[in-house]
Amino acid sequence: MRHWVLILTIWFGFATFGSARDLYVNNMAGNDRYDGRVPTTEGKKLGPLHTIARALRIAQKGDRVIIANTGQPYRESITLQGGRHSGLRAARFELIGNGAVLDGSRDIPANAWTWYSGNVFRYRPVKMHFQVLYRNGKPAERVQVTEAARIDDLKPLQWCLFEGQIYFCTEPGNLPQNYDLAHTTLPVGITLYEVRHVTIRDLVVQGFQLDGVNAHDGVTGTTLIGLTCRGNGRSGISVGGASRVQIQACLIGNNGAVQFRAEGPSHAQLVGCDLVGTDAAPGIDRNKPSEVTESR
Repeated sequence: MRHWVLILTIWFGFATFGSARDLYVNNMAGNDRYDGRVPTTEGKKLGPLHTIARALRIAQKGDRVIIANTGQPYRESITLQGGRHSGLRAARFELIGNGAVLDGSRDIPANAWTWYSGNVFRYRPVKMHFQVLYRNGKPAERVQVTEAARIDDLKPLQWCLFEGQIYFCTEPGNLPQNYDLAHTTLPVGITLYEVRHVTIRDLVVQGFQLDGVNAHDGVTGTTLIGLTCRGNGRSGISVGGASRVQIQACLIGNNGAVQFRAEGPSHAQLVGCDLVGTDAAPGIDRNKPSEVTESR
C-alpha cells in the first residue's frame, strides 16, 4: 500500500511539473483577452496579457509570470494566495520582473492644493496615516515635523506630513501645479498569503500606501531576490504571521515609517541587502516573537 502511495505522489508531482507554463505580461502591447502564452502578439488571441492581475487569475501551480519592462509602470496591486500561486521544490512559482516598476502612486489634482503660508501649500489625502510625496516619479525630500511652527521652515521642494496633511514648499514664483506631484494611494504592492515555494525577482515596488511587499501569513519557502522597495508609506517589505521568507540582494530605502518590518512568529533572513534607514524611518523594526537574521 505504501509503495502505491509513493508512486502516486511522485506521479502527481511530475504531472504538476509538466503542466507549468510561462505567462507573459506587457502593459503596452498586451491585452487581457490574449492567452498570455507568448511574449509578442501572434494572432487574434495569441499574445501577452496587459495586467499582472490577469496573469495571476489564470495562473496555476508552478507557473512563471514574466513581466516585460516597457519603461511604463504597472499601476496595480497584486495578491499571491494559496496553492494556485504556489510551487514545488522542483518547479517554483515565479514572478519575474525584468526591472519593471510596480507603482501604487497617483497624481495629486492641481485644484486639490490649498495655500498655507509663504510658498507652502497643503493637501489632505483620503488615507492620511502613512504617506510619501513623489516628485517626477521619485520620493521627494521629506522633513520630519512635530509641531505646526516648523512647517514654515520647509525649504523649496521639501515636504512634510503633519496631522494627516501633506505640506509642500514650492520654489519662489511657482505653484504646486507647476510640478509633477503624486502620492501613495494603493494599499500594498504585493500581498503574499499562504503560499509556498515562490520566487519574486528583479522588480521595483514603489508608491504604495502601506507596504511594498507584505508576506502576511503562512508564507513558506519563499524568496525575494533583487527587489527595489522604495517610497512606500509604511515599509518596503513586511513579514508577519507564521511566515518564513528569505530576502536576497534587495535595496530597501526611502520608505515612510521603517524599511523592513517583522511581526508575529515569523522568520526572515536578509542576505546581502541594503537597508537605507533614517532617524525617522529606521532600517528594521522587529516585534517579538519574530526572528530576523542578517548576513552578507
